[in-house]
Amino acid sequence: MAGSLVIVESPAKVKTIKKYLGSGYEVTASNGHVRDLPKSTMGIDVENDFEPKYITIRGKGELLAKLKKDVKKADKIYLATDPDREGEAISWHLSKALKLEDSEKKVFRISFNEITKNAIKEAIKHPRNLDMNLVDAQQARRVLDRMVGYSISPLLWAKVKRGLSAGRVQSVALRMICDREAQIDEFIPEEYWTLEAELLTEHSKKAVNAKFYGKKSKLTINNKAEMNKILKALKGASYVVSEINEGERVKKAPIPFTTSTLQQEASKKLNYSTQKTMRLAQQLYEGVEVKGKGTIALITYLRTDSTRIAAEADAAAREFVDKSYGPEYVSKNVVTKTNNNNVQDAHEAIRPTDVNLTPAMVKESLPRELFRLYQLIWKRFVASRMENAKYKTTSVKLSAGDYIFTMSGSKIVFDGFMSVYTDDDEEKVSSDAVIGKLKVGDELKLEKLLDVQHFTQPPAHFTEASLVKALEEQGIGRPSTYAPTITTILARHYIVKEQKNLYVTELGQIVNSMMVNYFGSIVDKEFTANLEQLLDSVGDGSVNWKTVVSNFYPDLESAVEQASKELENVKLADEVTDVICENCGRNMVIKYGPHGKFLACPGFPECKNTKPYLEKIGVKCPKCDGEVVIKKTKKGRIYYGCSNAPECDFMSWNKPSSIACPKCGSYMVEKGNKLLCMNEECGYSENKPKEE
Repeated sequence: MAGSLVIVESPAKVKTIKKYLGSGYEVTASNGHVRDLPKSTMGIDVENDFEPKYITIRGKGELLAKLKKDVKKADKIYLATDPDREGEAISWHLSKALKLEDSEKKVFRISFNEITKNAIKEAIKHPRNLDMNLVDAQQARRVLDRMVGYSISPLLWAKVKRGLSAGRVQSVALRMICDREAQIDEFIPEEYWTLEAELLTEHSKKAVNAKFYGKKSKLTINNKAEMNKILKALKGASYVVSEINEGERVKKAPIPFTTSTLQQEASKKLNYSTQKTMRLAQQLYEGVEVKGKGTIALITYLRTDSTRIAAEADAAAREFVDKSYGPEYVSKNVVTKTNNNNVQDAHEAIRPTDVNLTPAMVKESLPRELFRLYQLIWKRFVASRMENAKYKTTSVKLSAGDYIFTMSGSKIVFDGFMSVYTDDDEEKVSSDAVIGKLKVGDELKLEKLLDVQHFTQPPAHFTEASLVKALEEQGIGRPSTYAPTITTILARHYIVKEQKNLYVTELGQIVNSMMVNYFGSIVDKEFTANLEQLLDSVGDGSVNWKTVVSNFYPDLESAVEQASKELENVKLADEVTDVICENCGRNMVIKYGPHGKFLACPGFPECKNTKPYLEKIGVKCPKCDGEVVIKKTKKGRIYYGCSNAPECDFMSWNKPSSIACPKCGSYMVEKGNKLLCMNEECGYSENKPKEE
């Protein structure tokens, strides 16, 4: 008997959906895309209005043959791929590959944000046609990415090494990391001092600390001389409470997770990489085995930049909060929209499919990593439907001669959402109870003054989480691209990850330099963000996708042509050195590997000898008579060390200079266009001599 065929993307969903739909439905999976552009050529007919030349993906022939047999048996076909542009495109490719448009079958597109019985039944009740605007938005992205990759990558292969790649989004991400590294390298620390008074009150034997403020306005202490002047003025001063202000502070409840914020929080709280977070979230979305319930999906769709929540889910969460914590904990004002202009697709935020399925109830059924991610999502969602936390704040001013010191503290008066979801470093009571007992006119006894020297710190290195945040803020990429972008530039060895931080490798610097010099617009953040907005306009039907592509291609073609001419005489590899191969006597040459330069015998493959390339910079080691050479960590991060290592342990992240500090004689390092003394007590800096 003919029935209905439902085609989903992932085999992991098949069992769950089949259970919900019953015997009248056959459910099968396409395993993602079935057609794509060919790998051997660009696959875009530039002369014929940029028409893509799609082919069946290698290895998918057998699967397509099975799908065709399944289609023949059914009278209704439901294309149930993921609810985003990519999913819409997969449904369209399935329709083309299975020739559904030419058949007499009834073909429908259905989509659901969560794999629950209600959601799937509702989707079946309200089928629709394919949304060609979403399909075209995906086609435009695919075609633009292919144009960039296949036009520029061969230049990288020819001039650096094979296997490298350029990409529309990945090259911008690499540039952002390189720019941050340059800011860090050029940063000159500035000296400043802080002063605190350790004081005793009659209310407690425990001392409290007051921070130096200044006089009528805040005063910055820049050096030891200024500090000494203040300390001299404070000798014999009385520390008297001159002003007390009490108030309230509100800590707002968080909004539910988007893809970006989930990746950031999972990195911060669970130490998960973006790739790991998405892999685990995919499992929670597709369905996991839960004792007593079988295979069920635990969260809604994981690729979204919306914070909207369905009315039923919102009501269920409020009811849960009311029953579990009390009516005073239920939020009166719920943020359901985001101010982000780039929000795409009518998705919900990431939330549990059933708020009543608490983390405690599924803990025994889930592996630890899956459980921790589910718990994070569940807690964030519940907290988003709860009231703000409220604090009582106290700020105290102390007069000490002509100067003012301040103390402040806060005490929580209503924990609100924090009864469910708190930051690891959040303290429910963040002040000593002593502050609250002080009165105007009270005199405190000085135990000691704590004067401390500090230096300003450079910008922080990007982490995966902070890079995702920066990409989102700049409007570069979309929820589905953050994790793959970072994974790609790590896999290409353009960057390395050490203790969460991302560092550029020598290879990454070379590739970025080529991209900035020859393809400036491709790696321009503003240009890329504007292009993303144009692609979004294709998705909502206001711009034709081929118009975007046809406007983009001529500039790319021109840039590639110009770069090819200029790079003809550039040779980045195979520079002959004076190092002799001990195996065959040839002069070894410089090659480029995954982590940058190394020495190789030109007699390859007969002679396969290789060794590290220790590049001298013409500077003597500050600790011994050795030479300073460029080295790399095991992962490929560049630093400067001594040629006499391991006997000499000298190392520096910044390039040492041959010029000694004229003030104290210590060695100096290059910081952008400055030379900086590495003796912290000295702090001398001067302009770097211009190279002749």
